Amino acid sequence: MNTASPMSRASVLITATVMNTVLYAVLSFATAYVESPWGAGQFRPAVVIPALFATIFGPMPGGVGAALGTLIADSVKHGQLYPGSFLAAVPGNFIGFYVFGYIMKKKFSWKRFIWASQITLTVANLIVAFLYVFLFKVLYLGQDTYVNMPLDVQIFFSIGLTIWWYVTMLPFVLLVTPLLIRAVSSAFPSFVSEEIRSNSLAEELPERSFGLAMLIPGLVMLAIGLGTSFTHLGLIMYSFFGALTSDLIQLMFYLSGATLTILGICVHVGKISVLPSKSAESEHG
Repeated sequence: MNTASPMSRASVLITATVMNTVLYAVLSFATAYVESPWGAGQFRPAVVIPALFATIFGPMPGGVGAALGTLIADSVKHGQLYPGSFLAAVPGNFIGFYVFGYIMKKKFSWKRFIWASQITLTVANLIVAFLYVFLFKVLYLGQDTYVNMPLDVQIFFSIGLTIWWYVTMLPFVLLVTPLLIRAVSSAFPSFVSEEIRSNSLAEELPERSFGLAMLIPGLVMLAIGLGTSFTHLGLIMYSFFGALTSDLIQLMFYLSGATLTILGICVHVGKISVLPSKSAESEHG
């Protein structure tokens, strides 16, 4: 980051944290009422915001902004300081995007960005899901519905939430965030490190790697969907959650699997470009 003094650097990081917090809170609230098949867990494409800030400004602005942003969005939705967010979403978002920023701070490359995205979305969502079920619903609230669940059902539910968040966030992070990184690097070069600026603007995007990063999870989701339809897994799921919720879960696996698979294939073969080609950029420049 090209700053003249430690004081100006601190000012930039504080400003970035505040911007990350506000943008993440507003955009998260915009989709806060779109929920998972279980009626818990929100659709959140807004994760592109902390992914952007973690890449450009580092671990602390990325992690702190994500934690505060999710707390604000959840609390506004529930009309109070929401303990479920404080106990589950805040630590998960902070750890996830701190890790994202730490990985990207080491050395910027698009392949490293793919790995940071995969690791963050897996780890952060796993933390949020398990804390939400076991710490918030079972220990803090003591809700009978969750307390009386067998342990295997609680684990299944937690893993299901993790998958829901992962598959609904992944395409946005991989397809939208690179555009934002390049746009910020081009429009505000003084706030972006030389390494990120030069590599994000000059380095060719590994389209095949981005394609595989969506194609492989998509095929896995389709396989799980088929498993719920044609094996005992479906019967177990029906006994856990009932017919309606189980049908919605199956639909989630098929729709997310088909979407990720199609996007992955299109990006892999060049039918969809994550970033515009340099020739196209030069023509419009």
